[in-house]
Amino acid sequence: MNRRDNSKDARWAYLLLVLPPLFWAGNAVLARGIAELIPPVALSFWRWTIALTILLPFSWRQTRRDWPQIKAGWKTIVLLGLLGIAIFNTLLYTAAHSTTALNISLTQSVMPAVIVLISFVLFREKVSRRQLVAVLLCILGAAYIVMRGDWRRLQQLSFVEGDLLMLLAVVIYGLYTVLLRKRPPIHPFSFLVTTFSVGVITLLPLYVWELGQTAPLVLSQPVLLSLGYVGLFPSVFAYFCWNRGIELIGANRAGLFINLIPLFAALMAVVFLGERFQSYHLFGMLLIFSGLALFNWPLRSAAAS
Repeated sequence: MNRRDNSKDARWAYLLLVLPPLFWAGNAVLARGIAELIPPVALSFWRWTIALTILLPFSWRQTRRDWPQIKAGWKTIVLLGLLGIAIFNTLLYTAAHSTTALNISLTQSVMPAVIVLISFVLFREKVSRRQLVAVLLCILGAAYIVMRGDWRRLQQLSFVEGDLLMLLAVVIYGLYTVLLRKRPPIHPFSFLVTTFSVGVITLLPLYVWELGQTAPLVLSQPVLLSLGYVGLFPSVFAYFCWNRGIELIGANRAGLFINLIPLFAALMAVVFLGERFQSYHLFGMLLIFSGLALFNWPLRSAAAS
């Protein structure tokens, strides 16, 4: 009975974990596309302000009920809010001003390996050789899509400040993902509200500073639509699904789904930019999904462990 319930939870988690990479791929593509329209801290600050505004009417009562647990676990909430909300996204948006979408996608594809490493260092969470091979397959699949099927493109990559920022961002989000196991026992909406609040509060001084360094934000239609997207889909929806998926199957198994970001980014280019679906897309997909299946196989023993 318990094993059957765990199996159902795992299947539900896999469905939930497909959505965040989809929304985050849109976020990465959008960040690069509007880099000249919205400064990085402004984009991060208004993203979380909008997300918090959307959530509050639906979660205020639940957050009040969870307040005793929130006060007891406030240190963990502040840490997670700083890592996963304020720091990671601001670094990504800053990196988008000085590096290419190709480099951003390639850097994010190593996040599953970072998550596995951090899990081992902090919690001695071991992985088998089979699972290490699975992680490698996912990374190769994501990199193959980014390289468009031609590994010689690696020789053409040039690394700038933005690449180093993205590497730091990947480590930060990997740490956030692993530390989610320490979150207080509160409702998912309460957790989002409190961590989003931490992000908004800590970003406010940086945003005020940035206002004195950059031109005023012009609220054009592209800017408003972009802010609406990042405030809802890669924030409210993606973080709810991501946090719940990790709660159900753990950080190591969930982390592999990050490799879907380059795949979804490539597919978005096909749909929205008129690019053609190529054979390297298909081969990369096969590598990624093979790695996901290998890491989580067999489902019954994984769910029971």
